Amino acid sequence: MDINEILEIAPYSLSKEQKHSLLNERLHELTRKHYEQCEPYRRMMDAMGLDIQNLPDYEQLPFLPVRLFKEFELRSVPKEEVVKTMTSSGTTGQQVSRIFLDRETSSAQQKCLTKIVSHFIGTKRVPMLILDSSAVIKNRNMFSARGAGILGFSMFGSKRQYALDENMELDIEGMKNFLEEHKGETIFMFGFTFMVWQHFYKKLLETGYKPDLSKGVLIHGGGWKKLVNEKVSPEEYKACLNDACGILPENVHDYYGMVEQTGCIYMECKCGHLHASAFSDVLIRRPYDFSLAEIGEKGLIEVVSVLPGSYPGHVLLTEDEGMILGEDDCPCGMPGKYFKIEGRIKNAEIRGCSDTYAAKF
Repeated sequence: MDINEILEIAPYSLSKEQKHSLLNERLHELTRKHYEQCEPYRRMMDAMGLDIQNLPDYEQLPFLPVRLFKEFELRSVPKEEVVKTMTSSGTTGQQVSRIFLDRETSSAQQKCLTKIVSHFIGTKRVPMLILDSSAVIKNRNMFSARGAGILGFSMFGSKRQYALDENMELDIEGMKNFLEEHKGETIFMFGFTFMVWQHFYKKLLETGYKPDLSKGVLIHGGGWKKLVNEKVSPEEYKACLNDACGILPENVHDYYGMVEQTGCIYMECKCGHLHASAFSDVLIRRPYDFSLAEIGEKGLIEVVSVLPGSYPGHVLLTEDEGMILGEDDCPCGMPGKYFKIEGRIKNAEIRGCSDTYAAKF
């Protein structure tokens, strides 16, 4: 099935059987493509004894650890077809992942992100308040997963306003004018978890400015490590934002995603659970033998995605721990698997956009 046909599917519409069939077909197709066109991937698959003529169900396909994208140049298209190279977040001195995108894969990522996010904020573009600084986009040295995240989500904004100035201080005047101009309208907000807390929420308290964002919808992501250290729970995060600017807790959505599978994000529903869409899946593996864990059992998170056509990133083992909470029975009503993140595996590098930034504090 062609990737553009797949992306016509509503993101939370398939039954378990339909989704399994779709993912099997697409992931087999990608495995064969990368096997043929990416020599390092082919050598790894051969070393693992994969029979390329007789592929197993996708749950049994060999995975690549995400760390390999820091160590090797993994691409399945000629260099001249690469239109964009994405890099992961990383503190100074850390190696970063390099993800090579051709035009088709880059376009598919954008379409996928649009389908998933539109399920939560609607298909009509609305005024957007970016809870960050425009310096992230202007400064190419800062431009990595954080800048790409802002640009990617900016396509949902009809008019955009940055909440912070270039010194990471609140632009109160700019916000006042923006909110006055769009009074009564739904406001879409985007930011990275720690920065929303550190530079938006805390600065609102400091300045006493209390904007009315009761019609706001916030999507945030990028890591909880620093906030866990500050003993801030997701419930407290939502309650504090509600108190500071009126945003309803059910309109605050965390998401889980990574540069190695940009576009296929896992959004948090109104019940506080992360959900896999029709375009991706999450598996939990036991760390001692990599067998599949049961529902409710903690283990290593594996993610699969229909998108990566220009690099072998379709079946990846992350450095995060989590557990699947259930499938097709979330109280929010959305079908599919829902899960939670337990944190990074011990001794793994700091990685998320928020956590990378927080490491400077």
